[in-house]
Amino acid sequence: MGIDKDLISRQQARDLAKKASAAQKIWAQASQEEVDRVVEAAVKAGADAAQQLAEMAVEETCMGIVQDKVVKNLLATKILGDYIRDMRTVGVVNEDQEKKIVEIAEPVGTIAGITPTTNPTSTVLYKAIIALKSRNAIVFSPHPRAVRCSCEAARTVYEAAVKAGAPEGIIGCMDTPTMEGTRELMTYPDVSFILATGGTSLVHAAYSSGKPAIGVGPGNVPVYIERTADVEKAVRYIILSKTFDNGTVCASEQHVVTERVIEDVVVEALKENGAYFLDSSEKKKVEEVVVRNGGINPKVVGQPATKIAEMAGIKVPLGTKVLIANLSQVGPHEPLSGEKLCPVLGFYTVDNWVEACELCISLLQYMGIGHTLAIHSQNEAVVMEFALKKPISRIVWNSPSTHGAVGLTTGLAPALTLSCGAMGGSSTADNVTPYHLLNIKRLCAGIKDPEELNFGSATGTLQRQDLEAIVREVLRRSPDKCLQEVESIVWETWKRLQESSVK
Repeated sequence: MGIDKDLISRQQARDLAKKASAAQKIWAQASQEEVDRVVEAAVKAGADAAQQLAEMAVEETCMGIVQDKVVKNLLATKILGDYIRDMRTVGVVNEDQEKKIVEIAEPVGTIAGITPTTNPTSTVLYKAIIALKSRNAIVFSPHPRAVRCSCEAARTVYEAAVKAGAPEGIIGCMDTPTMEGTRELMTYPDVSFILATGGTSLVHAAYSSGKPAIGVGPGNVPVYIERTADVEKAVRYIILSKTFDNGTVCASEQHVVTERVIEDVVVEALKENGAYFLDSSEKKKVEEVVVRNGGINPKVVGQPATKIAEMAGIKVPLGTKVLIANLSQVGPHEPLSGEKLCPVLGFYTVDNWVEACELCISLLQYMGIGHTLAIHSQNEAVVMEFALKKPISRIVWNSPSTHGAVGLTTGLAPALTLSCGAMGGSSTADNVTPYHLLNIKRLCAGIKDPEELNFGSATGTLQRQDLEAIVREVLRRSPDKCLQEVESIVWETWKRLQESSVK
């Protein structure tokens, strides 16, 4: 009789959630000093294991590049740790003396952490550390093709955290994840919150679970090279970003959009930096390999350009870093106009920035709405137009999109959960930090006497009660005034207020 993996997975989800929930109740009472000590230990352990975990991830998933995964692991540990070190997450976290408001942090509880196959160890490290910092527990459901490396990443920070004083069970990781088991984890009563990174269907499942959730879906990132851009630098950054970990970061560029006036210069620069432009027949072959059943073929995710070319049966020069296809449309009829988590780019040419603006919106509306857009330009007015009009949460300007969006080369919070705002179905448009895993209570003292509140009349004109209030106030402030003087003051005040209400 065969073993039912779904039943095992569901039971494991329940057991880990129960244990994590019990641990979280203890961890919720920790002081800021205790929290910081545990987080520092977890950060150090994760950073020390960055190389080993990167090697495990590449070996198990057959995706990406070891050294780039090391960078991602360090982003999720050392760089994140530096960013959140002085962040207060216990007790009073902010006080406004003038408004007399005191903000008090409370953890959300036990978190279900859903992690992808593209960034398995770094996402586990990152989510575990921000959960610890916010006094939450977390249970991971890793991608089935990244179980071993994900569990090792969770074990690494868990053991360090417990050794530093965190309660046992504060971090858990399912070693038999199935879709049924993941649903069980997300909907289990002891789970209070969901952090979901993965495919569209999984993120939708998180949003449909009945629990508060922050999810990250596809990132169909257009990069616009505007006519005033430093083309050589822009192209160098784009190639660097698109080839980082073989394109597995959802914030990596998916389409180059440029203007005809600089098209030749851009194309030449791309070729000089290792790009290979596909002809029409080669484009068709690459489409058939990269896109399967309307989605990305898992076999090309995180693979180098030369391997994808080989899979498509085309010959490219040795050293080719990126495959580029000229595109003219957007949508299902143009298969490569969607997200491609590999070193394959779409290439569009437009007449001016207005057309570029409209095209980028179309690309984002087709796929990746709310995520990220990149732009290379020295024209701040054009950049601001893009920032104002695009349906995205982050605009990376004159920086590699991958590195800029996750906070490596910009001032954004270092993060591996890049939320997409209400446009993308999420509750925040931020790079997620420990603050997003806290409930902030507000103690607010009275600063106005309710008797002094005056909202005027509902109709916008002065009423009898307004006149009576004026008379009372005049008599209170000037009890020695005679009736004639009072009438004069009231009458002049009445006229001024009438004029003001009309305006």
